Amino acid sequence: IDHITMNSTQVSHFILGAYFGTKLLKYLFFSIILCLYVLIIGFNILLISVICVNRSLHEPMYMFLCSLFFNEMFGSTALLPFLLVQLLSDVHTVSIPLCFTQIFFIHSYLGVEFFTLTAMSYDRYLAICKPLQYQQLMTAKVIAYLVLATFIISFLGIAISTSLSFSLQLCRNFINKVYCTNYSIVKLACSDTTVNNIYGIISTVVSTFIPVTLIIYTYNRILKVCYSGSRQTRKKALSTCIPHLVSLINYTFGVSLEIYQSRFNTDHFPRLTKIFLSLYFIVCQPIFNPVMYGLNLSEVRKIWKRLLWPSDDMCCELALYT
Repeated sequence: IDHITMNSTQVSHFILGAYFGTKLLKYLFFSIILCLYVLIIGFNILLISVICVNRSLHEPMYMFLCSLFFNEMFGSTALLPFLLVQLLSDVHTVSIPLCFTQIFFIHSYLGVEFFTLTAMSYDRYLAICKPLQYQQLMTAKVIAYLVLATFIISFLGIAISTSLSFSLQLCRNFINKVYCTNYSIVKLACSDTTVNNIYGIISTVVSTFIPVTLIIYTYNRILKVCYSGSRQTRKKALSTCIPHLVSLINYTFGVSLEIYQSRFNTDHFPRLTKIFLSLYFIVCQPIFNPVMYGLNLSEVRKIWKRLLWPSDDMCCELALYT
C-alpha cells in the first residue's frame, strides 16, 4: 500500500500500514502481546496493593511509585488492547476520533512518566542532601501537588498539541506505524503546519529542558554527598538512586528509539525490528519498573516466596482442606 492522497473532506479513517499479513505469525504475536499486557497489569496492581496495605510504605518515595505504576497501566491500556484487536483483524484501519484519542493518551503517558521520574529525583535529593528537613519539605500536601501537577501539565500540553493537529486539513490517510502518533498526523497534512511545528518545538524544549536540568542538578548534589559521606551513607544513597536512574535511562532509551523511527528513514530496517522499536517504550518500561522496584521491596519478595516456595506450614494447611 502506498501513500493515499485525497481531499481533506474525504479523510474518514487512517490506514495503519506497519502490520504485516502473515496469518500464522499474527496469532503468535497476539499471544505474546496478551501475555505482556496481563503481566503489566498484574505486576503494577500487585505493587500498588502492597504499598497501600503496608503502612510502613506510606512514604513519599512509594507514593511517587504508586503514581508511576498507575501511569504505566494507563499507558499500556491506551495501546495494547487496540493492538490486540488490530492483530486479529484483516483490515488495519482506525477512525479519526479513535486515532486522536489514542494520540492523547499515549503522549500523556509519556509526559506523566517523565515528570514523575523528575519528581522522584527531587524527592531523592531532599532525602539524601537534606535529611533533617526532609519531613518538613516533603509533606503529604506537597506530594499530592507534585503528583497532580505531573498529570495536569501533561494533559494540558498534549490537549493543545492534539487540538492543533485535529484542525489540520489532511490529504493522506496512510500511517506507516502500528498506532497513531501526533507527528505522523502532521506529516499527512496539506495545510500549513507552522503553528504545529512552533508549538512542538517550544513544548519539547520546555518539557525536556526544565526536567533534565533539575535531574542533573539533583544528581550532581547527590554524588557530592556520596563522595564526601561515609561508606554507609554512600551505600544507602546508591541503593535508593540506582533503581530510579536505571528506570530513567530505560525510559530515555525507549523514547529515543521512537523519535529516531519517527524522524528518520528506517526503511532499511526489517519490519519486525521497526515494530519492536516503536513498542519498546510502551511495553518494556511498564514491565521493567515493577519488576525492578518490586525486587527491592521485602514485602513483595515475601509474597513471591509464598507463591513459588510454599512453606511446610502452608502445605500442611492445604493438605487439611484436600
